[in-house]
Amino acid sequence: MHRQFDDLMLGSIELFCLAGELGGFTAAATAAGVTPAAVSRSVARLEARLGVRLFVRSTRQIRLTDAGRVYMEQCRQALAQFADAERLASGQQAQVSGRLRISVPTTYAHYRLLPMLPDFHREHPDVRLDMHISNRNIGFSDEAFDLAIRVRPQADSTLILRHLEDAPLVLVATPAYLETRRVPRSLDDLSSHECIQFDLPSSGRRIPWLFRDGGEDVEFEAESAFTVSEDVLGGVTLARAGAGIFQTYRFIVEKDLAEGSLVEVLPQLAGRTRPYNLLYPHSRFVPPRVRAFIDFLTARVGMER
Repeated sequence: MHRQFDDLMLGSIELFCLAGELGGFTAAATAAGVTPAAVSRSVARLEARLGVRLFVRSTRQIRLTDAGRVYMEQCRQALAQFADAERLASGQQAQVSGRLRISVPTTYAHYRLLPMLPDFHREHPDVRLDMHISNRNIGFSDEAFDLAIRVRPQADSTLILRHLEDAPLVLVATPAYLETRRVPRSLDDLSSHECIQFDLPSSGRRIPWLFRDGGEDVEFEAESAFTVSEDVLGGVTLARAGAGIFQTYRFIVEKDLAEGSLVEVLPQLAGRTRPYNLLYPHSRFVPPRVRAFIDFLTARVGMER
């Protein structure tokens, strides 16, 4: 078998990652106990091998190029797996440590996941959590994510999908808004109301409202003066401001409903849900930090359902 990486090249990768993380050759040299010139030579060696620039250099600072940032993310993940593999092979107890990169949508981040993370950190203080809060689909291989939470699973056979929960939907409005118009008693009544809409950012397709009417699943689409895209929480903010009626997850507005600042509309047609799923790359070896987070999250979600 032809060797692709010798000891010098692996050492160069480690020094490159240090320079990228610490933002300079001198800082990386100090942390590694070598000279700044050794770090510079290591980076130059990698750039020559790859045929791309990894850093933009100036007299005052260095910064990663786009190619350098992608390369560093992949290298850091590979180095962490090497360390985990060594511990596993030597019979040491797998250490739950390292950087954990998670992509999560805005809704689930703010109202479900983020409030749980201090407890996870107390259990595993050596894990550094890097939260990417966005509603766009991410690429695991290109962006070096460990885990993602999504409503709509990506069509990718290399990913494992683990169901977290079915989040109940609820239709809400402010009491003040409903005082200005007749309270709707049926879906037909919604035609005379401002039904705040949300467009899916990936396709621009309008997301229909979901209801259960007499045991049958029903989808409803309406027009409104208000349409939100990218961040569904914008629709919640509009509803809280009295702009109209909006369908959202119950876990987002449960406090509003308890306090009476929002009220449920058409409760007799409730009962529909949308699923939240945990996604992570299929691999024979799951790093301990990833396994620990999966176990923590599934246990906590199970307790709170």
